[in-house]
Order: sequence, then C-alpha cells, then structure tokens
Amino acid sequence: MAAATLEDVDVHLRSIIANLYMLIAQAHDYHGPNTQHAMTVEIKQLIQNLVQLSQTARRLPTRIPRDIIEYVEQTRNPDIYTREFVELVMKRNQQLKGQTEAFGSFRDILGREMMSAIPEIQSEVRQIVEVTGGRVD
Repeated sequence: MAAATLEDVDVHLRSIIANLYMLIAQAHDYHGPNTQHAMTVEIKQLIQNLVQLSQTARRLPTRIPRDIIEYVEQTRNPDIYTREFVELVMKRNQQLKGQTEAFGSFRDILGREMMSAIPEIQSEVRQIVEVTGGRVD
C-alpha cells in the first residue's frame, strides 16, 4: 500500500468537518423521522470518514526512533527524553572538542619537534602544519 500524504489527511479532515457541520445543522433544525434518518446516514458517513482517516494516518511516512516509542510506552515524558538526549549530545560534543584540541596541540608539538630534529624537511613540515590549521612558531 502506498504511503499517504498530508493532502490525503486534509481531504479526510475536511469530510469529517462537513459531516459534523451537517449533524449540527440537522440537530438544530430537527423535523422528526425524516431528520432522524438523515442524521443516521450522516453519522454512518462520519464513522466511515473517521475510519478512513485512521487508516490514512497509519500510512503517513513517520520516522520516530524506536527508543522514543519505547520511552512513551513506558509512560514516560518524551520531553524528558529530549532533554536527556540534548544533555548527552552536549557532553559528547565537549569530549570531541577536547579531543580535537588535544590532537591540534599534538600536531603543533610534533611539527616543532620534527623541524628541530630533521632540518631538511622543515619547509614541508611547516606547510603541512599550517595547511591543517596549526602553528609551529
């Protein structure tokens, strides 16, 4: 079965709204058995439209991570999950920043030591270190 689109959902929602509007109008202007029959037909059509909406909604392309679904199924607040996830990402970013700075410092020290130990390759080492964003001075 093909994936549904938001336009499909919109069509079903509009049909449901039209059904509800007609029921309100019929209830307001009630004229006995004829109106009752029309309301019964309208209610059946409303139920059919609700079922179609439910089936269409299941076919919408959603990409919810399994972790979040399990978190909600355990009756936990997804906002807390989001906050914990953001905190975890921030912690990991700080770790990566520290690693990046450590490697950058190592690059600069290694470049300086190589330049002093092997003067023949000094210009190449300087160029490589500077191209990679470091400084050997």
